[in-house]
This record gives sequence, structure tokens and C-alpha cells, in this order.
Amino acid sequence: MKQVPLRHFLNTQDWSRDELDAVLAMAAQYKQQPLGPRALEGKSIALVFFNSSMRTRTSFEIGAFQLGGHAVVLQPGKDAWPIEFDLGTVMDGETEEHIAEVARVLSRYVDLIGVRAFPKFVDWSLDREDRVLKGFAKYSSVPVINMETITHPCQELAHILALQEHFGTTDLRGKKYVLTWTYHPKPLNTAVANSALTIATRMGMDVTLLCPTPEYILDERYMQWAAQNVAESGGSLQVSHDIESAYRGADAVYAKSWGALPYFGNWAPEKPIRDAHQHFIVDEAKMALTNNGVFSHCLPLRRNVKATDAVMDSPQCIAIDEAENRLHVQKAVMASLIGQRR
Repeated sequence: MKQVPLRHFLNTQDWSRDELDAVLAMAAQYKQQPLGPRALEGKSIALVFFNSSMRTRTSFEIGAFQLGGHAVVLQPGKDAWPIEFDLGTVMDGETEEHIAEVARVLSRYVDLIGVRAFPKFVDWSLDREDRVLKGFAKYSSVPVINMETITHPCQELAHILALQEHFGTTDLRGKKYVLTWTYHPKPLNTAVANSALTIATRMGMDVTLLCPTPEYILDERYMQWAAQNVAESGGSLQVSHDIESAYRGADAVYAKSWGALPYFGNWAPEKPIRDAHQHFIVDEAKMALTNNGVFSHCLPLRRNVKATDAVMDSPQCIAIDEAENRLHVQKAVMASLIGQRR
């Protein structure tokens, strides 16, 4: 019997457009019928959190329950042993066990593994390798789901589903989409920005990456993915540092703060640049330039720092819809991955 390669959900770029559309369609069905097909009946998922969470943990736990399954939450270093990920390491420090054992043992217990692990913010050349997520995928014999590392593919799908719902169509081609950097008092992970750029170009939208200076352009991997997506799906991609031209005529504005990669691990020189661009806040004046555009954010959001109260409380804000959709798309992802195991 031919061995079928194990499928993971590490990022959307690994999945075909048809597969992503099928997951989105399934998610829409689960939204209409939350207690629909119980794809995880008698199954289980281990949710491994190296970082704190509210929406991700809640939506995955409830999603597994609604699918008839059981979720086990593990926090290495807190209620589970600290884990080593490098081969050849003499483990005489804080780590108690190696990923080679952790992933293989969990695979004997559960049917799916979800992993959430943020960068260490010391050396981007190391963090961009996504070693924690890839370590689980390498040694696991069950599907692994990225619950946010240096990308956030579940957020991508929730975001696109919210846009499809708002515009009343699954075809988002021709929509002007602005991914804008916003101020935050400290540098943040680029994961959501990487993912928003990836999925917006995958859907064939006309995408503008708006950021204060060239230092805030995203990692070349994701810029290349975006260029590849434009070539395959249509649409366009441009980088802008001009607020007014970027916002003008936009159909959708997605906001996120992130740190400038040239200063990764050495944030002090970046702070003056970041502090000088607090005017990148999403406010009523900027949204008035759009084509009655919608606004969204992955949450959590610092009000009146990233976006004003008026923007967040306007009918054009779909951030809460997007947050709800995390539940539905993650159920669709879990159901799709379990389906391959049968």
C-alpha cells in the first residue's frame, strides 16, 4: 500500500488555492451550523502553548469540543517539561526533554498537535527558521497546526472569511487592500503582517504594504511569496510610505504593528523611528479617504494607539467578526487534517 505523505498546516503557502477555498467553504458551513459534522468524534488534540493566548486557546478548545473531540492544553516550562530543539546539545541546563521524544510521544496519545511559539527576539536569522514549529512537524506522526509562530495562518483564514462575508462574495480580486503598520510602544512579532501579506496577494487583491520607512518592509521570504502570488492569482503589490495615497480608494484596511527587522534583537536604535511615526494610527480622517472601506485587526488592539475609538466602534470595523471566525476556520482546518488520517 502506497504511503501517503503526512499533511500539516504550517502556513497557507503550502496549500493550494483550491484547498484553501475548500477550508473557507467548510468554515462558512460550520458558522451556519456550529454543531455540524463532528469530525473529531473520539479524537483528541494537544495544544502546546509556549506563549500566552486568549482567542487562540479559547477557539481551539471550543472548536475541538464542538467537533466532538477533546483538547489537552500544555505549557512547556509551566505545566509541562521545558523542551530542547537542537540536536547535539548536551542537555545539562534548563531543558528536560528533547522534541524528538516529545512529538513522538504526543503522537501516540493524540490525533492532532497545535503549536504556538513566538520568536525569541534575539536573532532573526535564527527565529526565521521557525525551529519549534518545524521540530514538531519533523518528529510528529500526526498533523501539526501552526497556532502562531512567525506566521499566523489561522488568522489569515479568519480574516479572509470576514472579508468575503462583508463583500458578499468569495472573489476578492480587484479589491484595494492596505496592510498598514501602526505604532506600538514596543516592537512586536511580524507574524500577522507576514500572513496578511501572503493571503491578500493569494486572493488576487491589489495590495499596498504601508510602512513608515524601508526598514519596516517585511522579510524577503514573505515579499517573495507575495510576488509569486501576484503572478499566479492576479492583483498587484506595492510598497508605500505615503499615508494619503495608500488609503485613498481602499476597500479594506488591515492594521498591525511590527518591529523593523534590521533592528531585531537591538531595539534601542529603532525606538526613535517608531516613536516618530505615531501618526500612523488608523483614525477617522484616514478611513474617510477610503472607498467606504472596512477596517480590521487581529486583536488584541490598544485603542487610541493603533486605532481610535471611533474607528473601532464604527460599522465598518469587522475585527470582532474576524475574531469569531477563528473558531470556524480552525474547526475546518482540524476537520480537513483529520479527514486525511482516515
